[in-house]
Amino acid sequence: MRDEQLRGIARHTPYSDLVRDFRWDIPETFNFATDVVDQWAAERDGIALVWENAGGETAEYRFSDIARRSCRLASALAAAGVGKGDRVIVMLPRVPEWQIALVACVRMGAIAIPCIEMLTGRDIAYRVRNSGAKAAICRADQVTKFADVEAEIAVRVAVGGARGWISWSDALNSGTDHFAAPRIGIEDPAVMYYTSGSTGHPKGVLHAARALYAWRMQAYFWLDLEPADRIWCTADTGWSKAGTSVIWGPWSCGATAFQYDAPFVPADRLRMLAKHRITVFCASSTELLRLGSEETGSHDLSALRRTVSAGEAVSPIAAERWRRATGSLVSEAYGQTEALMMVLNYPSEPVRLGSMGRPQPGLDIDIVDDDGRRVGVGEEGHVALLTPSPQLMLGYWQDLERTAQCFIEGPAGRWYLSGDRGTRDAEGYLWYAGRSDDVINSAGYRIGPIEVENVLLEHPAVAECAVVPSPDQERGEIVKAFIVLKAGEAGTAALVGELQDYVKSMTAPYKYPRAVEFIDEIPKTVTGKIRRRTLRELELERFRGGIG
Repeated sequence: MRDEQLRGIARHTPYSDLVRDFRWDIPETFNFATDVVDQWAAERDGIALVWENAGGETAEYRFSDIARRSCRLASALAAAGVGKGDRVIVMLPRVPEWQIALVACVRMGAIAIPCIEMLTGRDIAYRVRNSGAKAAICRADQVTKFADVEAEIAVRVAVGGARGWISWSDALNSGTDHFAAPRIGIEDPAVMYYTSGSTGHPKGVLHAARALYAWRMQAYFWLDLEPADRIWCTADTGWSKAGTSVIWGPWSCGATAFQYDAPFVPADRLRMLAKHRITVFCASSTELLRLGSEETGSHDLSALRRTVSAGEAVSPIAAERWRRATGSLVSEAYGQTEALMMVLNYPSEPVRLGSMGRPQPGLDIDIVDDDGRRVGVGEEGHVALLTPSPQLMLGYWQDLERTAQCFIEGPAGRWYLSGDRGTRDAEGYLWYAGRSDDVINSAGYRIGPIEVENVLLEHPAVAECAVVPSPDQERGEIVKAFIVLKAGEAGTAALVGELQDYVKSMTAPYKYPRAVEFIDEIPKTVTGKIRRRTLRELELERFRGGIG
């Protein structure tokens, strides 16, 4: 189906029809800058970006503004020696320069490497040296983080200007409004995201131009975007989720993206939703949990027609609080940096709280065993994607061994293993059971932490929680819950027993937490995901200390 046939189709078409009728139509060449941004600028030139910051400054950019500025930056970078295939570090916050820089990179065939400003100098040095980056773009107050590798970067651009760096304004002023883009084959590399693994240094996940093309399907089938929509995705700029729900997806649909450069303040988020008439809101489960606890009556959220979430399993408590506060259901999706959103909840189908959803049309996602065989309904196994798939990465940058470890052969073909575990129900919905290394093996029982966490969150005393395995000499591992209590609650022995009995009454008794620890804060990543690994390692150290 052509793009114009896909706009709005998901909201009124049953899932079975979407899957049956969908066929991939991947072009031989694809340049997001010329085939999307320039095309929209020529066809209707709607508003591509609305921006605001904590100080109240605002700006609007039409597609033609993005096209012109990205041409100017691309020509300036090219004049300085950057070419097709060169890697470019783009370390910018939620500012318009971020979008312009990414579009400029893909326009010239350079490989953009989006990074968050929270990175340290050590983090940056690793990315520069691992990628062999030829250029870097950042704000002037961040250039000191590049001190150890500055001499290794041939072209340096600073927003605001810094000694030894080309100023952003000079780059745009020296460039031209028209840039002769090179031919970008569908398998040519286009963007690379660094993502942390369970061990070692972050992995560079390299994606081809075909991925930038294929990711628009998530915007059609899950975000449900059309040109009249205004979407706000709160993900930070270094994460692939920001790419698909701030640039690649929305702009492929001609929709307007909103960006808010400010710290997380629940009341401000609600005010922005109302002020900018956001129609589609994408936020993490952690954000929605906090926003749903706010008083929303003074904010006009009548424009909001769809709320989506990804990046971590959505807590039913968070979804229900948000529904009560706004009237908007939360439609979850499952994906990861290596392939982006692969399993979706569709606007035409009832929302099943806690479910990852069903596979995106054109993707064969299933639950398989260690031999790559599809397992039966209700059986737990690996969440896997059958290859080839246009959404899947080219591989991990300069790491063929690690890339190969992600695949297994099965009767149906070659599967990409996500590293997550799950189950499939009779209607094809997938249910997340946790990371492969998060699963708790206790006296022969396999226990996923998510289910236990969701039960605990329903208890009126619990604000947040994380469940991990704790080493045990008798059972191998036991379930341990780290719990943040609501204000006014006390972490007593009586409450421990109450929580344990509560879990036993709500799920299989063997899953209850045999150990409970009350803490002030759950460790999280910068994207808000629970750092279960940190808590697992803490328990392992304690265990070793106890038997040493």
